[in-house]
Amino acid sequence: MNETNALVRSRSGRATPALLVSAGVHAGAAALALAAPAHWLAAVGVIAANHVVLTAAGLWPRSRLLGPNLLRLPPQAASRREVSLTLDDGPDPDVTLAVLDLLDRYNARASFFCIGTRARRFPDLCREIVTRGHSIENHTEHHSHMFSLLGMRGFAREIGAGQETIVSIVGQRPIFFRAPAGLRNPFLEPVLARMGLHLTAWTRRGFDTVTRDPNTVARRLLRGLAARDILLMHDGNAARSDAGNRVVLEALPQVLDGIAARGLRSVSLREGTR
Repeated sequence: MNETNALVRSRSGRATPALLVSAGVHAGAAALALAAPAHWLAAVGVIAANHVVLTAAGLWPRSRLLGPNLLRLPPQAASRREVSLTLDDGPDPDVTLAVLDLLDRYNARASFFCIGTRARRFPDLCREIVTRGHSIENHTEHHSHMFSLLGMRGFAREIGAGQETIVSIVGQRPIFFRAPAGLRNPFLEPVLARMGLHLTAWTRRGFDTVTRDPNTVARRLLRGLAARDILLMHDGNAARSDAGNRVVLEALPQVLDGIAARGLRSVSLREGTR
């Protein structure tokens, strides 16, 4: 079994510890309210505090409280001097091909977290991503801003549709998943486990969908860069620089130069977790 399979198969699909603790808190609060009705306000306070903690964990993309979350490549990637560049929200005909050309120039590999509806619009771009040696992973079917409010059935529909879309286009089943904006709730992990997907966040990000200065984006990604890091950029929804160019296309060469200067190499998540 390769390391990627080990990452995915290590989860059982059972309720996460956070859900189990939450259920216990609710049960304990209910028992308190029934046994001592005068303390019902305290019971409500305990439940409210529990929900605040779970909500905060869901709003923190790099949190592991709600279940496994890949923030860095496994330790063995350090000896191989590997980092993983990931690109979200594509494919985009105005950006993705140019990104692929830059990656080719540096002999770098990346993972593209594609939105299902965009993949359906531009299937040839998806096939080109895979043909050039990169991987395509699941970024939901619609990239809804309401994603983090869904329950298990909603998650299953949205993520399952994304899986089916990508498989139908490139014949490659995603094994990594990234939630829109990284936001989620405690019901996500059991769905991912059943689908053989591993939640993936990042070590560092450039905020290239909102920052107009490519130099600032590159500095954020390169500051403290080390082996095992997972970098987040966007080939979809990319901001434009003051000159009108897509920020990612100006920042990416700086990032790739910085990776090479540190004696590192960019690999796809599949390669980095093998």
